[in-house]
Amino acid sequence: MRTHGWGGRVPNTDEEARARILAATRTTIDRRGAATSIADVARELEVTRQTVYRYFHSTDELLAATAVDAVGGLLDRMTQRLAGIEEPDVAVVEGLVGVLEELGRDDYVGLLLRSDRVSIPVVGEFTSSMARDFARSIIGRMDVAWRARGYTDDDLEVIVEIILRTLQSMVLDPGEPPRSSDEWRSFLGSWTGAAIRELR
Repeated sequence: MRTHGWGGRVPNTDEEARARILAATRTTIDRRGAATSIADVARELEVTRQTVYRYFHSTDELLAATAVDAVGGLLDRMTQRLAGIEEPDVAVVEGLVGVLEELGRDDYVGLLLRSDRVSIPVVGEFTSSMARDFARSIIGRMDVAWRARGYTDDDLEVIVEIILRTLQSMVLDPGEPPRSSDEWRSFLGSWTGAAIRELR
């Protein structure tokens, strides 16, 4: 642990240091948005860039960790949005539309996926184990009686991948002109919704 900087309040543990770096990153994102860099976060903490690099090896890694730290809030908002929707295909489509809307306005979770930051490695992370856990969390929060409607565990894993690959496609190429939420619902109902219905 470094013994200088940190605005005179040196963290006692690596866990505390990481938490303070993430908090400083959120503060910096609030101020600078997509222009946030490790140098900005280091200045906010009054430490050197090398101190931040000890915990996060790149700006993208730091922003990704900040996004993961904020996922709980997004999932809570999705739970409220999806409450009462019991049809599997409707719930999945509404979940996708909701996530797209959240990514467009969320300063932490959505930041890595905006056009000025998106990259092939970031897009590739859509099917990582962490991303799968995120999609499973969304499915688990839906008011859909999956098994009563005939979906098996294997079917749910297929739905997880359908959700992630749909999001991956839409982030990589959202199309022109931009679709409204209602237009996304209509389009996804005939594409992703059809796949969910076919599984049943």
